Amino acid sequence: MSAATGSGSCRFAHYFVVCGVDTDTGLEPDDGAGAGFEQSPVRRSFKSKVLVHYPENTGKNPFNKDAVNMLCMPRGLSFRTQADERHPQFHSFTIAFDDGTRSYGFVHTFYEEVTSPPIITAMQTLCKMHHVEHHSSASASSSSSSSASSPSSSSMDSLMSSLDESDIESLAGASGCLGCVGSFDSSRDTLYVSKALCLITPLPFLQASRQFLAQLHQSVTSQTAPPLPLESYIHNILYEVPLPPPGKSLKFHGVQGPIVCQRPGPEELPLGEYPLGEAFSLLGVENMVKLLTCALLETQVLLYSQDYQRLMTVAEGITTLLFPFQWQHIYLPIISTPLHHLLEAPVPFLMGIHRRDGAQRSSLHLPHEANLCFVDIDNHRVEAPEDLPLFPDQTELIQELSEVLLQFGLSPQGGSMITKLSSSTSPTASPRLSSLVLEDLMEDRRNGNLGGEELAVLERLQALARKCGGEQTSEGRRAMEMEEEDEEMKASKMNVQLREVFAVRFAAIFSKYEDFVIHSAVDLDSWLSNREGAFSFDKGSFLSLQPATHLHFLSRFLETSMFSSFVDGKVISRWADREPQQQLFDRRLERERLYDTGEEDPRPCSCKKGLLLSESVRAVEHRLQKADHTAIHPHLLDMRIGQGRHHPGYFPKLQADVLTQQQNTNKWSSRVTASRRSDPKRSSFTDPSGGDGDTRQKHAFIRKPLHQLKLLDMSPQAVTQTHREFVNGLLSECRVKTKRMLMERMGKESVELCQGEANITGLQENTLIHGLCDLLERTWGHCLQIKQGKSALWSHLLYYEAALRKTEAPAESAGSHCSEQRTLDDGTLVPKASLTQDMRFIQTMNEGLSEVGQARAWIHLALEKKMLSQHLKELLTNQELLRQLYKPHAFLLCEEEREQFLFHLLSLNTVDYLCFTRVFTSICIPYRVVIIPMKKLSIAMATVNPWVCVSGELGDSGIRQFPKNTQEIYFQCKNLGRLSTLQLGQENSGLLAKCLIDCVMVYNEITGHTYKFPCGRWLGKGVGDGSLERVLIGQLLSPGVEDDSGRWTGTPPELPSPSQSVRTVLSSLGSRTRMLSVEVQEELREAANNLVKHFHKPEQERGNLTVLLCGEGGLVLSLEKFLLHGLKSNRLFQRNVFVWDFVEKAVISMETADQMGDLHRSTIIKDPPCDLLCHYVNAINASSRNIGKEGKFQLFVCLGIRDRLLSHWFPLLAECSLTVRTYEEGALLRDRAAVLSLSRILHTLNDFTVTLETALVKGVDL
Repeated sequence: MSAATGSGSCRFAHYFVVCGVDTDTGLEPDDGAGAGFEQSPVRRSFKSKVLVHYPENTGKNPFNKDAVNMLCMPRGLSFRTQADERHPQFHSFTIAFDDGTRSYGFVHTFYEEVTSPPIITAMQTLCKMHHVEHHSSASASSSSSSSASSPSSSSMDSLMSSLDESDIESLAGASGCLGCVGSFDSSRDTLYVSKALCLITPLPFLQASRQFLAQLHQSVTSQTAPPLPLESYIHNILYEVPLPPPGKSLKFHGVQGPIVCQRPGPEELPLGEYPLGEAFSLLGVENMVKLLTCALLETQVLLYSQDYQRLMTVAEGITTLLFPFQWQHIYLPIISTPLHHLLEAPVPFLMGIHRRDGAQRSSLHLPHEANLCFVDIDNHRVEAPEDLPLFPDQTELIQELSEVLLQFGLSPQGGSMITKLSSSTSPTASPRLSSLVLEDLMEDRRNGNLGGEELAVLERLQALARKCGGEQTSEGRRAMEMEEEDEEMKASKMNVQLREVFAVRFAAIFSKYEDFVIHSAVDLDSWLSNREGAFSFDKGSFLSLQPATHLHFLSRFLETSMFSSFVDGKVISRWADREPQQQLFDRRLERERLYDTGEEDPRPCSCKKGLLLSESVRAVEHRLQKADHTAIHPHLLDMRIGQGRHHPGYFPKLQADVLTQQQNTNKWSSRVTASRRSDPKRSSFTDPSGGDGDTRQKHAFIRKPLHQLKLLDMSPQAVTQTHREFVNGLLSECRVKTKRMLMERMGKESVELCQGEANITGLQENTLIHGLCDLLERTWGHCLQIKQGKSALWSHLLYYEAALRKTEAPAESAGSHCSEQRTLDDGTLVPKASLTQDMRFIQTMNEGLSEVGQARAWIHLALEKKMLSQHLKELLTNQELLRQLYKPHAFLLCEEEREQFLFHLLSLNTVDYLCFTRVFTSICIPYRVVIIPMKKLSIAMATVNPWVCVSGELGDSGIRQFPKNTQEIYFQCKNLGRLSTLQLGQENSGLLAKCLIDCVMVYNEITGHTYKFPCGRWLGKGVGDGSLERVLIGQLLSPGVEDDSGRWTGTPPELPSPSQSVRTVLSSLGSRTRMLSVEVQEELREAANNLVKHFHKPEQERGNLTVLLCGEGGLVLSLEKFLLHGLKSNRLFQRNVFVWDFVEKAVISMETADQMGDLHRSTIIKDPPCDLLCHYVNAINASSRNIGKEGKFQLFVCLGIRDRLLSHWFPLLAECSLTVRTYEEGALLRDRAAVLSLSRILHTLNDFTVTLETALVKGVDL
């Protein structure tokens, strides 16, 4: 390894590259550049080549000739004549390596006069052929014109050889008509071709590289030779200019003057020289915040502009503002036309494509638009995906950013053009516009394009310029240099301030993130082996502490790869060094804690921010004003005699032997290189990323980045391999996502079954489902070539439906749909929804959904019905349609991977989701209600006129009357959400207006959900408790295994109906008297504990309160057991024993004793709780509702809990004189300790606000 290669990591630049036309191979049409043969040859693009690059290679970053050539000249070679504008252009690019590091390329493109006769001849021949074709097509038919298309041979040598002498003579006659725009005649015109000078650096030294290349070009165009051969300056920057140490600045010398570059210190934000002010001015503050939000949520970001440097400015600006997080996916700010197949990548990406003149956004074929952020930089527009959450405190953030921009004289609205930083002009161009004009005129004179009068004017201008002299020129140049230095200082300060705004925001949001990192492994190897199934961050606990307005954004951000990589870096920091950006962020957080006084005062935060900002600004200002180090001056090299001669206007052919390796002619250079290699304390300086190689490799292994260099390979084999990796990546992502959804949902269900603690919120569940929708859209968009609308999945569904209509007759289709039914246990037939039926329902939803919204609604519905895998499998059965819609290497055409994908989705059938019901709350849903009587007494239903009122999370259906002599009713109403209660009643009319109800079944005809409301009691006067109306508590039945649906057995059902248990209690009163008091008290404590846990959960995590109050194991049933314990025989009552009978008798006894004035301890009776007890019981009895004795006791308990009175009422009932006569001596109600314990338990519930369902308290105004 040479010395140059060994010290490459500490050098300012890795490579110097020249790209242009290869005179040996001639002109090769660049078919991938997008320029058609209908254009003039002068306007077409031709293939460029890397002419030279120095050094040949470096150890860590080998030179990729094809990638560099494509990024240096993404449009290929461009030709111009003296009549065209030929301003120099500047742009930059970046290349990402597999270890996560990047190299930056800076390109100065200019036009050089063509001196190669073969190239000139070839261009003239092409122009003449184009002219003949153009004129012949105007008079000939379209068929004859198409047969005379321009040649597309790979070389002009083959083109010339294909023409015989007669052809050339016929073309020569067309030369007289070539005066149109874009024509070329060698006898009259001068031909120019683009050439690119490129400097590749390990760090984004934008300003310094730009100045160096511009000065290099100026020396070429200048009439005066530079002080030294150009090889000296190129050798100097490649081998003798080191990277500035962190926190220091370095001055080195270009051809025409000194250049200063600087590097932030360890406590400052990483180097970022791309002007954020320009990005904000191009798009506006609101659009930039929207774009940053899309990047943080890892949507697909596509930049679109005519200017390559604008693409890089916006892309680098966004990735710079992500600190402390890093973009983990495809990052190609500039892709040429041959790489447009990467737009089919089914992964998040940040890419930029060039807009050709006159091109519109509609002309782009974009397979992925459902989750695409399209940024039209030139038109200052950002089209974000649907349902994009707001950045936390977005309004305040926009205001703060606007103030920074106004401070520097920029408009926050966007759309303003920054001429200073435009890539069309060089920052170190000639300082006077008049000088530029004069140089152009002189060049036209040399080319013979000026007549006599113009020559006379030119001579007078030259004389005037000589008279004004060089002093003014030098003064103007000096003034311009000072102005440029001021602009650079201003841009650097603005960058610091804008970046600090976001850095402070992230520090505030994630100030305590370390408290939620889960360290579950004992060593790095065990963590790596179990990483996929382990949780490294407690997302639920972290979100529970965040403001509600931030949750929508943060819940999605915590699922991104960049956040996972950030947390993984924290986990492995126990065994390896942290990444530099994470180290800096953690140090900033530690510094913040030193200022944290614990007071909720916004002023300390502003003081901390101001201190950090002022320190960073002062450091940048100091480094730019005074260089800390000076590099070796360029010097003469050991060059052969005759080399390095100056030819004005032409970039010289460089002497290769002096540039291929470092010449250790300078003692200081070799000493610095040796010290950097030998001193371990300075090893951090040798790695621009700031970390050692082993640690970086470990972090890179965790991130598993795409091989981005392979993405730039345009060969068919490489393209096929790239898409193969995409296919494997989609399958792996599906496996991980479905596993995560299963684990989180099962945790949720264990909470609902009182088997664990909460670890997921409803918002997190929605986030995971949103991620699944995004995955399906990206999967269906992979290599899609025909699409309707923005949604790839919905487009496929529409095509499938259209194909189905063509292949099936309407009658057959209707018959098949009618036959698709399933039979429930009760013999009821329910239509089984098909894929197309679900589609039609989504289309009829009055929600104003876009194609993307309709696709997401369809996914939500299929997931809730446990039909997602089956529906998608049916969709993919039409192989002919698949081959029409997709390219051969699409994921959906990979049979094995597709089957595995569907299998992973099938696993989601093991859990229950209500994602459609709870998201689309305003739609109308058809419901079917069936009353199931006891089989032996089913005939009694013919004499009853029942009605129902179904209630759910989102409201109730209102009273729905059953038609006479029917047990079934069908109605449509607004989505009720998850059903909870059902009011069942009858009008008490008819000869035998009573019936024994087994249960009531309610079917959601859209989602297929079945709810069972057990009853098991009589409905009618004179039987049971005489109730004409009952409030039933429902349970969602989980579907079982079906023959062909692909469903799995669902999760365990919810708690059984309390009514069924109460019926059992009342039918076996004797056994209840022998019930152990310990069991009763334990059940009571458990019921109260469930209520306490319910209210301590975040609101979005809470379950159904009615079930906890009135369901099996609920508070009502537990209190009923308490009152039934030790109850004597029914000699005090005429019929079955109901606890409400005791409550009524107790109240009557209290009121009677109070009136007589002989009640024991009358002072207690006169207290307000006693009066309220009597008032509530009398109001319940006076209600117009015929809810029976069980319903009255249930209402009694619910009202007492709601109004915080229940803890006072039970001691009153215990002290009533009736209690001694009614209960045995060992009854709980006669046990003072038990009553006191009950009162304390009920008193703990007074801290919560209980809101009862309308169905429970209807008809009682208390």
